[in-house]
Amino acid sequence: MPELRVLLAEDAHMVRGALVALLKLEPDLRVVASVDRGDAIVPTAVATQPDVAVIDVVMPGLDGLTAAEELRQHLPNCGTLILTAVERPGTLRRALDMKVGGLLFKNAPPEQLSKAIRSVATGQRFIDPQVVLSAWDYLENPLSPRELDVLQMVAEGADPVEIAKSLHLSKGTVRNYLTTIVTKLNARSRVDAVLIAREAGWLA
Repeated sequence: MPELRVLLAEDAHMVRGALVALLKLEPDLRVVASVDRGDAIVPTAVATQPDVAVIDVVMPGLDGLTAAEELRQHLPNCGTLILTAVERPGTLRRALDMKVGGLLFKNAPPEQLSKAIRSVATGQRFIDPQVVLSAWDYLENPLSPRELDVLQMVAEGADPVEIAKSLHLSKGTVRNYLTTIVTKLNARSRVDAVLIAREAGWLA
């Protein structure tokens, strides 16, 4: 099998190092570059000409999916494999719309990564079944109408005091709603909850 050139984009230093070490164990895979920012992906890829770019979906500078889309425009022969550690309902849909080569959970078995890279390099699409199942779980909006009202106001820039006044609720009730929303969406913060809900099409 011919050697495949791989670009690795991951902002966490330890994770990036572990992935590089893992890929070095594969005789047909060679990491030609690694970057820690999304906006470094395209220029680095143009300079190193990888066959496949393995990209974390959450990156500073430019998110992984946007970077993958730009990479496809500048280097159409380079396959893209997106890595994700979070269950975002809109990630699979957006990735498919962008025609990325593959989507893989970071907690997948190590052999899945090399298998996915080889599949993407040959033009095949590789979608982790767990990503599909996760997306399926989010087909229905888990938020109540009142929770959506609260989150919509967060999306518009309102703070808990403003939300409480506008919706005739106590500040404590608003904070409870926000905690429930973040938990239901498996979000990391209120801002992340807004992004997740927008990706799913639940917010204006």
